[in-house]
Amino acid sequence: MSELNALTEDLTRRMDGALESLRRDFAGLRSGRASPALLEPVRVEVYGSEVPLTQVGSIAVPEARMLTVQVWDRGAVAAVERAIRDSGLGLNPAADGQIVRVPIPQLTEERRHELARAAARYAEGAKIAVRGVRRDGMDKSKASEKKGDISQDDVKVWSDAIQKLTDQYVKKVDDMLADKDREIKQV
Repeated sequence: MSELNALTEDLTRRMDGALESLRRDFAGLRSGRASPALLEPVRVEVYGSEVPLTQVGSIAVPEARMLTVQVWDRGAVAAVERAIRDSGLGLNPAADGQIVRVPIPQLTEERRHELARAAARYAEGAKIAVRGVRRDGMDKSKASEKKGDISQDDVKVWSDAIQKLTDQYVKKVDDMLADKDREIKQV
């Protein structure tokens, strides 16, 4: 049974990784509320290379519909402003000294539907990742049976445990998607 515990710990860790990836994907979906995570994927062309926005300034949320980026180097302000504008997020930043203000516009109904579809795609990707982890676990249990390490009865017990774990994680993904849908429609 300790082999089963080790296997389920490994599978749990990997499924948690799929949920964490989904959380990051959802954080990047703009729901009308300002969140520093919205600007984290933005890359800025500065100092002769492309670097993450978080390496040239700090992101803050002074109010519900506004983000600010405190740029540390005055020479990088224009590059930060351009990177945010060209990021495809539909944002229109404005520089004010070393601070770049990024107002978050109100969402249109069409944009809400696009966000909901994107969230569903991300959730489906997470479910596929969870199922891939399940498949690996099932393969390991069958390989252990072939080696003679466990019996057919043990394979059944392992399979049931792996399936139960998978079902729990698929439900967590569904719950996260439902929360994100509510957040998108609520704004």
